[in-house]
Amino acid sequence: MSTGQLNIQAENILPIIKRWLYTEKDIFVRELVSNACDAMKKLEMLAQDGKCEIDPSTFKIEIKIDKENNTLQIIDNGIGMTKDEIQKYIANIAFSGAEEFMKKYASKKEEDQIIGHFGLGFYSAYMVAKNVSIDSLSYKKKSKAALWTCDGSVDYILDLGKRKERGTTITLYLEDKAKEYLDETKLIRILKQYCLFLPYPLYLNETHINEKAPLWLKPKNKIKQEEYLDFYKQLYPMEQDPILWVHLNVDFPFHLKGILYFPKLKKDFEYNKNTLKLFCNRVFVSDNCKDLLPDFLMILKGAIDSPDIPLNVSRSYLQMDSQVRQISGHISKKIADELTKLYKKDHQRFTDNWKDFELILKMGAMQDDKFFKRTKELFIWKTTHDKWVSLSELEAQETIYYTSEETNHDLIELYKEKEIDVLLAHPFLDPHFFGFLEKNTKLKFKRIDSELDDKLIDSEKEDTLLDDKGHTLGAKIEKLITKTLDEKELTVQAKSLAKDEILGFVQIEEGSRRFRDMMQYSNPDMPAFPQPKTFIVNTNHALIKNLLNFDTKNASLTKELVQVLYEQCLLNQKELDPKAFSNFLTKTQTLISELCQKLV
Repeated sequence: MSTGQLNIQAENILPIIKRWLYTEKDIFVRELVSNACDAMKKLEMLAQDGKCEIDPSTFKIEIKIDKENNTLQIIDNGIGMTKDEIQKYIANIAFSGAEEFMKKYASKKEEDQIIGHFGLGFYSAYMVAKNVSIDSLSYKKKSKAALWTCDGSVDYILDLGKRKERGTTITLYLEDKAKEYLDETKLIRILKQYCLFLPYPLYLNETHINEKAPLWLKPKNKIKQEEYLDFYKQLYPMEQDPILWVHLNVDFPFHLKGILYFPKLKKDFEYNKNTLKLFCNRVFVSDNCKDLLPDFLMILKGAIDSPDIPLNVSRSYLQMDSQVRQISGHISKKIADELTKLYKKDHQRFTDNWKDFELILKMGAMQDDKFFKRTKELFIWKTTHDKWVSLSELEAQETIYYTSEETNHDLIELYKEKEIDVLLAHPFLDPHFFGFLEKNTKLKFKRIDSELDDKLIDSEKEDTLLDDKGHTLGAKIEKLITKTLDEKELTVQAKSLAKDEILGFVQIEEGSRRFRDMMQYSNPDMPAFPQPKTFIVNTNHALIKNLLNFDTKNASLTKELVQVLYEQCLLNQKELDPKAFSNFLTKTQTLISELCQKLV
Protein backbone atom coordinates (compact mmCIF):
# COMPACT_ATOMS: atom_id res chain seq x y z
CA MET A 1 0.00 0.00 0.00
CA SER A 2 1.19 3.53 -0.76
CA THR A 3 -0.05 6.98 0.21
CA GLY A 4 0.40 10.38 -1.34
CA GLN A 5 -0.98 13.89 -1.68
CA LEU A 6 -2.99 15.39 -4.50
CA ASN A 7 -0.90 17.72 -6.64
CA ILE A 8 -2.72 20.99 -7.47
CA GLN A 9 -1.41 23.20 -10.24
CA ALA A 10 -1.88 26.68 -8.75
CA GLU A 11 -1.64 28.44 -12.09
CA ASN A 12 -4.74 26.56 -13.27
CA ILE A 13 -6.99 27.54 -10.33
CA LEU A 14 -7.79 31.15 -11.29
CA PRO A 15 -8.81 30.32 -14.88
CA ILE A 16 -11.20 27.69 -13.48
CA ILE A 17 -12.70 30.18 -11.01
CA LYS A 18 -12.88 32.83 -13.70
CA ARG A 19 -14.54 30.65 -16.31
CA TRP A 20 -16.54 27.94 -14.54
CA LEU A 21 -17.31 28.75 -10.90
CA TYR A 22 -19.77 31.60 -11.44
CA THR A 23 -22.61 31.44 -13.93
CA GLU A 24 -23.05 35.22 -14.27
CA LYS A 25 -20.42 37.94 -14.36
CA ASP A 26 -22.64 40.31 -12.38
CA ILE A 27 -22.05 38.16 -9.31
CA PHE A 28 -18.58 39.67 -8.76
CA VAL A 29 -20.31 42.83 -7.49
CA ARG A 30 -22.27 40.82 -4.94
CA GLU A 31 -19.16 38.95 -3.78
CA LEU A 32 -16.96 42.01 -3.28
CA VAL A 33 -19.70 44.01 -1.56
CA SER A 34 -20.45 40.99 0.68
CA ASN A 35 -16.78 40.85 1.66
CA ALA A 36 -16.91 44.54 2.60
CA CYS A 37 -20.03 43.84 4.65
CA ASP A 38 -18.27 40.97 6.45
CA ALA A 39 -15.34 43.25 7.24
CA MET A 40 -17.66 45.58 9.15
CA LYS A 41 -19.55 42.76 10.84
CA LYS A 42 -16.27 41.31 12.15
CA LEU A 43 -15.26 44.67 13.57
CA GLU A 44 -18.67 45.16 15.15
CA MET A 45 -18.43 41.74 16.85
CA LEU A 46 -14.96 42.60 18.19
CA ALA A 47 -16.35 45.85 19.58
CA GLN A 48 -19.18 43.94 21.28
CA ASP A 49 -16.55 41.73 22.92
CA GLY A 50 -14.68 44.80 24.14
CA LYS A 51 -11.65 44.13 21.97
CA CYS A 52 -11.86 47.52 20.25
CA GLU A 53 -13.81 50.75 20.37
CA ILE A 54 -15.89 51.57 17.32
CA ASP A 55 -19.14 53.31 16.47
CA PRO A 56 -21.08 50.99 14.08
CA SER A 57 -23.15 53.96 12.86
CA THR A 58 -20.06 55.18 10.97
CA PHE A 59 -19.81 52.02 8.86
CA LYS A 60 -20.21 52.53 5.13
CA ILE A 61 -19.49 50.82 1.81
CA GLU A 62 -18.74 52.98 -1.22
CA ILE A 63 -18.46 52.04 -4.87
CA LYS A 64 -16.70 54.50 -7.14
CA ILE A 65 -16.56 54.58 -10.91
CA ASP A 66 -13.60 56.06 -12.79
CA LYS A 67 -14.33 55.94 -16.51
CA GLU A 68 -11.15 57.79 -17.41
CA ASN A 69 -8.93 55.09 -15.86
CA ASN A 70 -11.35 52.20 -16.46
CA THR A 71 -11.43 51.33 -12.77
CA LEU A 72 -14.07 50.31 -10.28
CA GLN A 73 -13.44 50.67 -6.54
CA ILE A 74 -15.17 48.97 -3.60
CA ILE A 75 -14.29 50.82 -0.37
CA ASP A 76 -15.18 49.92 3.22
CA ASN A 77 -14.18 51.13 6.68
CA GLY A 78 -14.35 47.70 8.28
CA ILE A 79 -11.78 45.59 10.07
CA GLY A 80 -9.01 46.00 7.49
CA MET A 81 -6.02 43.69 7.07
CA THR A 82 -2.34 43.68 7.93
CA LYS A 83 0.31 42.57 5.45
CA ASP A 84 0.43 39.14 7.10
CA GLU A 85 -3.35 38.79 6.96
CA ILE A 86 -3.42 39.62 3.25
CA GLN A 87 -0.75 36.99 2.75
CA LYS A 88 -2.85 34.50 4.71
CA TYR A 89 -6.36 35.23 3.49
CA ILE A 90 -5.89 36.51 -0.06
CA ALA A 91 -2.81 34.69 -1.28
CA ASN A 92 -4.20 31.34 -0.05
CA ILE A 93 -7.05 30.53 -2.40
CA ALA A 94 -10.08 28.88 -0.73
CA PHE A 95 -8.85 29.75 2.75
CA SER A 96 -11.87 31.35 4.36
CA GLY A 97 -11.08 34.18 6.74
CA ALA A 98 -14.77 34.23 7.65
CA GLU A 99 -14.70 30.60 8.76
CA GLU A 100 -11.56 31.15 10.83
CA PHE A 101 -12.99 34.30 12.41
CA MET A 102 -16.24 32.57 13.40
CA LYS A 103 -14.35 29.72 15.03
CA LYS A 104 -12.20 32.17 16.99
CA TYR A 105 -15.04 34.48 18.00
CA ALA A 106 -17.87 31.95 18.12
CA SER A 107 -21.38 33.40 18.08
CA LYS A 108 -24.69 31.62 17.65
CA LYS A 109 -26.64 34.82 17.17
CA GLU A 110 -28.36 35.00 13.80
CA GLU A 111 -27.43 38.66 13.40
CA ASP A 112 -23.74 37.83 13.90
CA GLN A 113 -23.48 35.54 10.88
CA ILE A 114 -20.80 36.20 8.28
CA ILE A 115 -21.80 36.06 4.62
CA GLY A 116 -18.73 34.46 3.04
CA HIS A 117 -17.65 30.89 3.79
CA PHE A 118 -15.61 29.44 0.94
CA GLY A 119 -12.75 31.92 0.56
CA LEU A 120 -13.34 32.24 -3.18
CA GLY A 121 -15.59 35.29 -3.55
CA PHE A 122 -12.77 37.80 -3.93
CA TYR A 123 -11.42 36.01 -7.00
CA SER A 124 -14.69 36.56 -8.88
CA ALA A 125 -13.18 40.01 -9.58
CA TYR A 126 -11.02 38.39 -12.24
CA MET A 127 -14.07 37.62 -14.35
CA VAL A 128 -14.02 41.30 -15.36
CA ALA A 129 -10.63 42.66 -14.28
CA LYS A 130 -7.19 42.23 -15.82
CA ASN A 131 -5.58 43.48 -12.63
CA VAL A 132 -6.79 43.88 -9.03
CA SER A 133 -5.24 45.75 -6.11
CA ILE A 134 -6.08 45.69 -2.38
CA ASP A 135 -5.06 48.65 -0.24
CA SER A 136 -5.89 47.86 3.39
CA LEU A 137 -5.22 49.24 6.87
CA SER A 138 -6.02 47.06 9.89
CA TYR A 139 -7.98 48.26 12.93
CA LYS A 140 -5.07 47.09 15.10
CA LYS A 141 -2.96 49.81 16.66
CA LYS A 142 0.35 50.71 15.02
CA SER A 143 -0.65 48.80 11.87
CA LYS A 144 0.72 49.88 8.52
CA ALA A 145 -1.25 49.90 5.30
CA ALA A 146 -0.52 47.04 2.91
CA LEU A 147 -0.92 47.01 -0.87
CA TRP A 148 -1.48 43.72 -2.76
CA THR A 149 -1.63 43.64 -6.56
CA CYS A 150 -2.12 40.70 -8.93
CA ASP A 151 -2.87 40.32 -12.65
CA GLY A 152 -4.66 36.98 -12.23
CA SER A 153 -1.58 34.82 -12.52
CA VAL A 154 0.12 32.99 -9.63
CA ASP A 155 2.43 35.96 -9.09
CA TYR A 156 1.53 38.95 -6.94
CA ILE A 157 3.22 41.97 -5.37
CA LEU A 158 2.79 42.83 -1.68
CA ASP A 159 4.11 46.22 -0.56
CA LEU A 160 3.31 49.15 1.71
CA GLY A 161 -0.09 50.70 1.06
CA LYS A 162 -1.30 54.30 0.92
CA ARG A 163 -4.50 54.02 2.95
CA LYS A 164 -4.62 56.37 5.97
CA GLU A 165 -7.86 55.21 7.60
CA ARG A 166 -9.01 51.80 8.80
CA GLY A 167 -10.61 49.64 6.13
CA THR A 168 -10.01 48.29 2.64
CA THR A 169 -10.04 49.65 -0.91
CA ILE A 170 -10.30 47.10 -3.73
CA THR A 171 -9.54 48.51 -7.18
CA LEU A 172 -10.51 46.60 -10.32
CA TYR A 173 -8.70 47.53 -13.55
CA LEU A 174 -11.38 46.40 -15.95
CA GLU A 175 -10.81 44.50 -19.16
CA ASP A 176 -11.94 46.27 -22.31
CA LYS A 177 -14.86 43.84 -22.77
CA ALA A 178 -16.04 44.58 -19.22
CA LYS A 179 -16.38 48.37 -19.56
CA GLU A 180 -20.15 47.96 -19.27
CA TYR A 181 -19.60 47.84 -15.50
CA LEU A 182 -18.60 51.50 -15.59
CA ASP A 183 -22.20 52.32 -16.46
CA GLU A 184 -23.88 53.70 -13.35
CA THR A 185 -27.37 52.58 -14.40
CA LYS A 186 -26.22 48.99 -14.85
CA LEU A 187 -24.41 48.95 -11.50
CA ILE A 188 -27.44 50.36 -9.67
CA ARG A 189 -29.56 47.56 -11.16
CA ILE A 190 -27.04 44.91 -10.03
CA LEU A 191 -26.68 46.38 -6.55
CA LYS A 192 -30.45 46.62 -6.07
CA GLN A 193 -30.81 43.04 -7.17
CA TYR A 194 -28.18 41.55 -4.86
CA CYS A 195 -27.46 44.07 -2.12
CA LEU A 196 -30.72 45.93 -1.51
CA PHE A 197 -31.07 44.67 2.07
CA LEU A 198 -27.49 44.68 3.36
CA PRO A 199 -27.17 45.80 7.02
CA TYR A 200 -24.67 48.61 6.35
CA PRO A 201 -25.11 51.72 4.18
CA LEU A 202 -24.10 51.12 0.57
CA TYR A 203 -23.43 53.97 -1.85
CA LEU A 204 -22.68 54.12 -5.55
CA ASN A 205 -21.12 57.54 -5.98
CA GLU A 206 -23.76 59.63 -4.17
CA THR A 207 -26.69 57.22 -4.59
CA HIS A 208 -27.78 55.40 -1.43
CA ILE A 209 -28.71 51.87 -2.56
CA ASN A 210 -30.12 50.21 0.56
CA GLU A 211 -32.15 52.85 2.39
CA LYS A 212 -34.73 50.45 3.85
CA ALA A 213 -34.18 47.42 6.06
CA PRO A 214 -35.98 44.24 4.95
CA LEU A 215 -39.48 44.08 6.38
CA TRP A 216 -39.04 40.48 7.51
CA LEU A 217 -36.72 41.68 10.33
CA LYS A 218 -39.49 43.74 11.91
CA PRO A 219 -41.75 42.05 14.51
CA LYS A 220 -45.03 40.94 12.98
CA ASN A 221 -47.15 42.74 15.58
CA LYS A 222 -45.54 46.06 14.69
CA ILE A 223 -46.16 45.91 10.94
CA LYS A 224 -49.16 47.60 9.36
CA GLN A 225 -51.00 46.19 6.37
CA GLU A 226 -49.78 49.07 4.21
CA GLU A 227 -46.18 48.12 5.00
CA TYR A 228 -46.72 44.54 3.81
CA LEU A 229 -48.28 45.84 0.59
CA ASP A 230 -45.49 48.41 0.06
CA PHE A 231 -42.84 45.71 0.54
CA TYR A 232 -44.61 43.53 -2.02
CA LYS A 233 -44.59 46.42 -4.48
CA GLN A 234 -40.90 46.90 -3.80
CA LEU A 235 -40.25 43.28 -4.75
CA TYR A 236 -42.79 43.11 -7.62
CA PRO A 237 -43.55 46.62 -8.91
CA MET A 238 -45.85 45.50 -11.73
CA GLU A 239 -48.02 43.04 -9.79
CA GLN A 240 -51.52 43.46 -8.35
CA ASP A 241 -51.83 43.58 -4.57
CA PRO A 242 -51.55 40.13 -2.98
CA ILE A 243 -54.49 38.40 -1.30
CA LEU A 244 -52.76 37.16 1.83
CA TRP A 245 -49.32 36.89 3.38
CA VAL A 246 -47.48 34.74 5.91
CA HIS A 247 -44.69 36.17 8.07
CA LEU A 248 -41.98 33.59 8.88
CA ASN A 249 -39.78 33.88 11.96
CA VAL A 250 -38.07 30.68 13.10
CA ASP A 251 -35.09 30.38 15.45
CA PHE A 252 -35.06 26.63 16.07
CA PRO A 253 -34.07 24.09 14.80
CA PHE A 254 -32.95 26.42 12.00
CA HIS A 255 -32.96 30.16 11.39
CA LEU A 256 -35.53 31.34 8.90
CA LYS A 257 -37.15 34.69 8.29
CA GLY A 258 -39.25 35.94 5.44
CA ILE A 259 -42.64 36.93 4.09
CA LEU A 260 -44.62 34.75 1.69
CA TYR A 261 -47.40 36.30 -0.37
CA PHE A 262 -50.40 34.70 -2.08
CA PRO A 263 -50.58 36.51 -5.44
CA LYS A 264 -53.72 37.25 -7.37
CA LEU A 265 -53.54 34.61 -10.08
CA LYS A 266 -53.72 35.63 -13.71
CA LYS A 267 -55.22 33.42 -16.39
CA ASP A 268 -51.86 33.04 -18.11
CA PHE A 269 -49.77 32.41 -15.00
CA GLU A 270 -46.98 29.82 -15.23
CA TYR A 271 -47.45 27.21 -12.54
CA ASN A 272 -43.84 26.00 -12.55
CA LYS A 273 -42.24 29.44 -12.72
CA ASN A 274 -41.10 30.38 -9.25
CA THR A 275 -40.38 34.02 -8.39
CA LEU A 276 -39.80 33.70 -4.65
CA LYS A 277 -36.57 35.49 -3.76
CA LEU A 278 -33.98 33.62 -1.70
CA PHE A 279 -31.56 35.53 0.54
CA CYS A 280 -28.69 34.35 2.70
CA ASN A 281 -27.77 36.81 5.45
CA ARG A 282 -29.69 39.53 3.59
CA VAL A 283 -27.77 38.98 0.33
CA PHE A 284 -29.83 37.94 -2.67
CA VAL A 285 -28.94 34.46 -3.91
CA SER A 286 -31.57 33.35 -6.38
CA ASP A 287 -35.20 33.58 -7.43
CA ASN A 288 -35.30 29.85 -8.09
CA CYS A 289 -36.42 28.14 -4.89
CA LYS A 290 -37.63 24.94 -6.51
CA ASP A 291 -36.00 22.70 -3.90
CA LEU A 292 -36.93 24.89 -0.95
CA LEU A 293 -40.65 25.02 -1.73
CA PRO A 294 -42.91 22.05 -2.45
CA ASP A 295 -44.16 22.08 -6.05
CA PHE A 296 -47.66 23.12 -5.01
CA LEU A 297 -46.31 26.29 -3.35
CA MET A 298 -44.29 27.43 -6.35
CA ILE A 299 -46.85 30.12 -7.19
CA LEU A 300 -46.11 31.97 -3.93
CA LYS A 301 -44.10 35.17 -4.07
CA GLY A 302 -42.06 37.04 -1.48
CA ALA A 303 -38.67 36.64 0.18
CA ILE A 304 -36.97 34.08 2.44
CA ASP A 305 -33.74 34.71 4.33
CA SER A 306 -31.77 32.03 6.14
CA PRO A 307 -28.09 31.58 7.03
CA ASP A 308 -28.74 27.82 7.36
CA ILE A 309 -29.64 27.17 3.73
CA PRO A 310 -26.85 25.12 2.09
CA LEU A 311 -25.55 26.80 -1.06
CA ASN A 312 -23.11 25.69 -3.71
CA VAL A 313 -19.62 27.15 -3.80
CA SER A 314 -20.62 30.09 -5.99
CA ARG A 315 -23.56 30.82 -3.64
CA SER A 316 -25.92 30.80 -6.61
CA TYR A 317 -27.96 27.65 -6.05
CA LEU A 318 -29.40 25.55 -3.26
CA GLN A 319 -27.86 22.22 -2.40
CA MET A 320 -30.55 19.72 -1.44
CA ASP A 321 -30.11 18.15 2.00
CA SER A 322 -32.12 17.27 5.13
CA GLN A 323 -32.07 20.90 6.28
CA VAL A 324 -33.74 22.07 3.08
CA ARG A 325 -36.39 19.36 3.40
CA GLN A 326 -37.00 20.39 7.00
CA ILE A 327 -37.43 24.05 6.00
CA SER A 328 -39.73 23.00 3.14
CA GLY A 329 -41.90 21.03 5.58
CA HIS A 330 -42.09 23.97 7.98
CA ILE A 331 -43.19 26.36 5.21
CA SER A 332 -45.86 23.89 4.09
CA LYS A 333 -47.23 23.69 7.65
CA LYS A 334 -47.27 27.48 8.05
CA ILE A 335 -49.24 27.88 4.83
CA ALA A 336 -51.77 25.27 5.96
CA ASP A 337 -52.10 26.97 9.37
CA GLU A 338 -52.60 30.42 7.85
CA LEU A 339 -55.29 29.24 5.42
CA THR A 340 -57.07 27.38 8.23
CA LYS A 341 -56.98 30.51 10.35
CA LEU A 342 -58.52 32.57 7.53
CA TYR A 343 -61.19 29.92 6.89
CA LYS A 344 -62.31 30.01 10.52
CA LYS A 345 -61.95 33.71 11.29
CA ASP A 346 -62.98 35.34 7.99
CA HIS A 347 -64.90 32.74 6.01
CA GLN A 348 -66.34 35.30 3.60
CA ARG A 349 -62.89 36.50 2.58
CA PHE A 350 -61.81 32.88 2.18
CA THR A 351 -64.68 32.08 -0.19
CA ASP A 352 -64.24 35.35 -2.09
CA ASN A 353 -60.65 34.35 -2.89
CA TRP A 354 -61.23 30.63 -3.28
CA LYS A 355 -60.21 30.60 -6.96
CA ASP A 356 -56.77 31.85 -5.95
CA PHE A 357 -56.40 29.36 -3.07
CA GLU A 358 -57.76 26.18 -4.62
CA LEU A 359 -54.73 25.45 -6.81
CA ILE A 360 -52.42 25.40 -3.78
CA LEU A 361 -54.85 23.41 -1.63
CA LYS A 362 -55.77 20.78 -4.20
CA MET A 363 -52.27 20.29 -5.62
CA GLY A 364 -50.93 20.22 -2.06
CA ALA A 365 -53.43 17.55 -1.02
CA MET A 366 -52.48 15.35 -3.98
CA GLN A 367 -48.74 15.77 -3.40
CA ASP A 368 -48.45 15.78 0.40
CA ASP A 369 -50.49 13.55 2.74
CA LYS A 370 -49.65 15.69 5.77
CA PHE A 371 -50.82 18.82 3.99
CA PHE A 372 -54.11 17.12 3.07
CA LYS A 373 -54.75 16.09 6.67
CA ARG A 374 -54.11 19.65 7.86
CA THR A 375 -56.36 21.25 5.23
CA LYS A 376 -59.11 18.67 4.70
CA GLU A 377 -61.79 20.90 6.23
CA LEU A 378 -60.93 23.80 3.88
CA PHE A 379 -62.15 22.29 0.59
CA ILE A 380 -65.31 23.92 -0.72
CA TRP A 381 -67.27 24.08 -3.96
CA LYS A 382 -69.95 26.40 -5.23
CA THR A 383 -73.09 24.65 -6.51
CA THR A 384 -75.60 25.35 -9.24
CA HIS A 385 -77.93 26.57 -6.49
CA ASP A 386 -75.42 29.35 -5.70
CA LYS A 387 -74.34 28.04 -2.32
CA TRP A 388 -71.05 26.76 -0.95
CA VAL A 389 -70.64 23.16 0.26
CA SER A 390 -67.69 21.67 2.10
CA LEU A 391 -66.03 18.29 1.74
CA SER A 392 -67.55 17.11 5.02
CA GLU A 393 -71.06 18.04 3.79
CA LEU A 394 -70.57 15.94 0.65
CA GLU A 395 -69.81 12.80 2.64
CA ALA A 396 -73.54 12.17 3.19
CA GLN A 397 -74.22 11.87 -0.57
CA GLU A 398 -74.06 8.54 -2.38
CA THR A 399 -73.12 10.12 -5.72
CA ILE A 400 -71.87 13.66 -6.19
CA TYR A 401 -72.60 15.28 -9.53
CA TYR A 402 -70.41 17.98 -10.95
CA THR A 403 -69.99 20.09 -14.03
CA SER A 404 -67.99 23.03 -15.30
CA GLU A 405 -69.49 26.48 -15.48
CA GLU A 406 -68.28 26.61 -19.07
CA THR A 407 -70.28 23.60 -20.37
CA ASN A 408 -73.58 21.69 -20.13
CA HIS A 409 -75.79 24.75 -19.64
CA ASP A 410 -78.99 22.97 -20.72
CA LEU A 411 -78.32 19.98 -18.49
CA ILE A 412 -77.55 22.26 -15.55
CA GLU A 413 -81.00 23.79 -15.87
CA LEU A 414 -82.56 20.32 -15.95
CA TYR A 415 -80.73 19.31 -12.74
CA LYS A 416 -81.86 22.56 -11.14
CA GLU A 417 -85.51 21.84 -11.99
CA LYS A 418 -85.19 18.41 -10.39
CA GLU A 419 -83.55 20.04 -7.34
CA ILE A 420 -80.38 18.00 -7.74
CA ASP A 421 -77.41 20.02 -6.50
CA VAL A 422 -74.42 20.00 -8.82
CA LEU A 423 -70.89 21.12 -7.98
CA LEU A 424 -69.34 23.76 -10.23
CA ALA A 425 -65.94 22.16 -10.64
CA HIS A 426 -62.60 23.48 -11.84
CA PRO A 427 -62.43 22.21 -15.47
CA PHE A 428 -58.83 20.93 -15.32
CA LEU A 429 -57.96 20.54 -11.66
CA ASP A 430 -61.03 18.87 -10.18
CA PRO A 431 -61.18 15.72 -12.34
CA HIS A 432 -57.71 14.83 -10.96
CA PHE A 433 -58.66 15.90 -7.46
CA PHE A 434 -61.91 13.90 -7.53
CA GLY A 435 -59.89 10.83 -8.48
CA PHE A 436 -57.62 11.49 -5.51
CA LEU A 437 -60.61 11.88 -3.16
CA GLU A 438 -62.18 8.66 -4.42
CA LYS A 439 -58.99 6.78 -3.51
CA ASN A 440 -58.74 8.35 -0.06
CA THR A 441 -62.40 8.67 0.95
CA LYS A 442 -65.71 6.92 0.25
CA LEU A 443 -66.89 9.70 -2.06
CA LYS A 444 -67.93 9.07 -5.68
CA PHE A 445 -68.03 11.84 -8.30
CA LYS A 446 -69.75 11.85 -11.69
CA ARG A 447 -69.97 14.57 -14.27
CA ILE A 448 -73.58 15.27 -15.23
CA ASP A 449 -72.99 14.21 -18.83
CA SER A 450 -71.34 10.90 -17.88
CA GLU A 451 -74.62 9.11 -17.14
CA LEU A 452 -78.36 9.75 -17.21
CA ASP A 453 -79.98 9.92 -13.79
CA ASP A 454 -83.47 8.35 -13.67
CA LYS A 455 -84.82 11.57 -12.16
CA LEU A 456 -84.15 13.34 -15.45
CA ILE A 457 -86.49 11.11 -17.46
CA ASP A 458 -90.21 11.87 -17.81
CA SER A 459 -91.72 8.46 -18.52
CA GLU A 460 -95.23 9.92 -18.74
CA LYS A 461 -94.32 11.78 -21.93
CA GLU A 462 -92.63 8.81 -23.53
CA ASP A 463 -94.29 7.58 -26.76
CA THR A 464 -94.48 3.81 -26.30
CA LEU A 465 -96.82 3.09 -29.23
CA LEU A 466 -95.58 0.40 -31.63
CA ASP A 467 -95.80 0.69 -35.39
CA ASP A 468 -96.80 -2.19 -37.65
CA LYS A 469 -93.26 -3.55 -37.43
CA GLY A 470 -93.20 -3.42 -33.60
CA HIS A 471 -90.91 -0.40 -33.31
CA THR A 472 -91.41 2.59 -31.00
CA LEU A 473 -90.78 6.16 -32.04
CA GLY A 474 -87.59 6.19 -29.97
CA ALA A 475 -86.26 3.03 -31.62
CA LYS A 476 -86.83 4.45 -35.10
CA ILE A 477 -85.09 7.73 -34.19
CA GLU A 478 -82.11 5.80 -32.81
CA LYS A 479 -81.84 3.78 -36.01
CA LEU A 480 -82.02 6.86 -38.22
CA ILE A 481 -79.37 8.82 -36.30
CA THR A 482 -77.06 5.81 -35.96
CA LYS A 483 -77.18 5.17 -39.71
CA THR A 484 -76.71 8.86 -40.54
CA LEU A 485 -73.70 9.51 -38.27
CA ASP A 486 -72.09 6.12 -38.95
CA GLU A 487 -69.47 6.28 -36.16
CA LYS A 488 -68.01 3.01 -34.84
CA GLU A 489 -67.56 4.22 -31.26
CA LEU A 490 -70.97 5.92 -31.07
CA THR A 491 -74.20 4.59 -29.54
CA VAL A 492 -77.48 6.49 -29.93
CA GLN A 493 -80.23 6.45 -27.31
CA ALA A 494 -83.57 8.25 -27.62
CA LYS A 495 -84.93 9.25 -24.21
CA SER A 496 -87.93 11.18 -22.92
CA LEU A 497 -86.17 13.92 -20.96
CA ALA A 498 -88.04 15.98 -18.38
CA LYS A 499 -87.19 19.27 -20.11
CA ASP A 500 -88.49 19.64 -23.67
CA GLU A 501 -86.02 22.40 -24.62
CA ILE A 502 -83.02 20.09 -24.31
CA LEU A 503 -82.15 18.64 -27.72
CA GLY A 504 -79.67 16.13 -26.34
CA PHE A 505 -76.13 15.62 -25.12
CA VAL A 506 -73.12 13.39 -25.67
CA GLN A 507 -72.45 11.01 -22.83
CA ILE A 508 -68.88 9.84 -22.10
CA GLU A 509 -68.15 7.35 -19.32
CA GLU A 510 -66.53 9.04 -16.30
CA GLY A 511 -63.39 6.92 -16.05
CA SER A 512 -62.75 7.05 -19.79
CA ARG A 513 -62.98 10.85 -19.88
CA ARG A 514 -60.73 11.30 -16.84
CA PHE A 515 -58.07 9.05 -18.35
CA ARG A 516 -58.23 10.94 -21.65
CA ASP A 517 -58.02 14.34 -19.93
CA MET A 518 -55.10 13.20 -17.79
CA MET A 519 -53.18 11.98 -20.85
CA GLN A 520 -53.88 15.18 -22.79
CA TYR A 521 -52.89 17.33 -19.79
CA SER A 522 -49.52 15.58 -19.48
CA ASN A 523 -48.98 15.61 -23.27
CA PRO A 524 -51.02 18.34 -25.05
CA ASP A 525 -49.60 17.37 -28.43
CA MET A 526 -50.83 13.80 -28.14
CA PRO A 527 -53.40 13.01 -30.89
CA ALA A 528 -56.93 12.22 -29.75
CA PHE A 529 -57.76 8.50 -29.57
CA PRO A 530 -61.15 6.89 -30.34
CA GLN A 531 -63.45 6.97 -27.34
CA PRO A 532 -66.86 5.34 -26.84
CA LYS A 533 -69.68 7.91 -26.74
CA THR A 534 -73.43 7.80 -26.34
CA PHE A 535 -75.54 10.40 -28.12
CA ILE A 536 -78.63 10.94 -25.95
CA VAL A 537 -81.43 12.63 -27.93
CA ASN A 538 -84.63 13.98 -26.38
CA THR A 539 -87.79 12.61 -28.00
CA ASN A 540 -89.73 15.54 -26.51
CA HIS A 541 -87.74 18.14 -28.43
CA ALA A 542 -89.60 19.40 -31.51
CA LEU A 543 -86.71 18.78 -33.91
CA ILE A 544 -86.06 15.24 -32.73
CA LYS A 545 -89.78 14.39 -32.59
CA ASN A 546 -90.22 15.37 -36.26
CA LEU A 547 -86.95 13.95 -37.52
CA LEU A 548 -88.65 10.95 -39.18
CA ASN A 549 -91.05 13.23 -41.06
CA PHE A 550 -88.11 15.31 -42.30
CA ASP A 551 -86.35 12.17 -43.49
CA THR A 552 -89.39 11.07 -45.49
CA LYS A 553 -89.59 14.41 -47.29
CA ASN A 554 -85.86 15.18 -47.77
CA ALA A 555 -83.36 12.50 -46.72
CA SER A 556 -80.23 14.46 -47.70
CA LEU A 557 -81.30 17.57 -45.78
CA THR A 558 -82.15 15.41 -42.74
CA LYS A 559 -78.68 13.90 -42.87
CA GLU A 560 -77.12 17.37 -42.79
CA LEU A 561 -79.43 18.36 -39.94
CA VAL A 562 -78.51 15.30 -37.82
CA GLN A 563 -74.79 15.95 -38.37
CA VAL A 564 -75.12 19.61 -37.33
CA LEU A 565 -77.23 18.75 -34.24
CA TYR A 566 -74.68 16.16 -33.11
CA GLU A 567 -71.72 18.50 -33.56
CA GLN A 568 -73.64 21.28 -31.83
CA CYS A 569 -73.96 19.05 -28.75
CA LEU A 570 -70.25 18.28 -28.92
CA LEU A 571 -69.49 21.99 -29.16
CA ASN A 572 -71.74 22.77 -26.20
CA GLN A 573 -69.78 20.26 -24.11
CA LYS A 574 -66.38 21.37 -25.48
CA GLU A 575 -65.91 17.96 -27.05
CA LEU A 576 -65.76 19.16 -30.66
CA ASP A 577 -62.27 18.96 -32.16
CA PRO A 578 -61.08 22.60 -32.60
CA LYS A 579 -59.88 21.67 -36.09
CA ALA A 580 -63.45 20.72 -37.00
CA PHE A 581 -64.99 24.00 -35.85
CA SER A 582 -64.55 25.82 -39.16
CA ASN A 583 -66.15 22.92 -41.01
CA PHE A 584 -69.02 22.92 -38.49
CA LEU A 585 -69.74 26.58 -39.20
CA THR A 586 -69.74 25.92 -42.92
CA LYS A 587 -72.17 23.01 -42.51
CA THR A 588 -74.45 25.12 -40.31
CA GLN A 589 -74.51 28.01 -42.78
CA THR A 590 -75.21 25.65 -45.69
CA LEU A 591 -78.05 24.00 -43.75
CA ILE A 592 -79.65 27.34 -42.88
CA SER A 593 -79.42 28.47 -46.52
CA GLU A 594 -81.12 25.28 -47.74
CA LEU A 595 -83.87 25.54 -45.12
CA CYS A 596 -84.49 29.17 -46.07
CA GLN A 597 -84.87 28.19 -49.72
CA LYS A 598 -87.50 25.61 -48.73
CA LEU A 599 -89.48 28.30 -46.93
CA VAL A 600 -89.53 30.72 -49.86
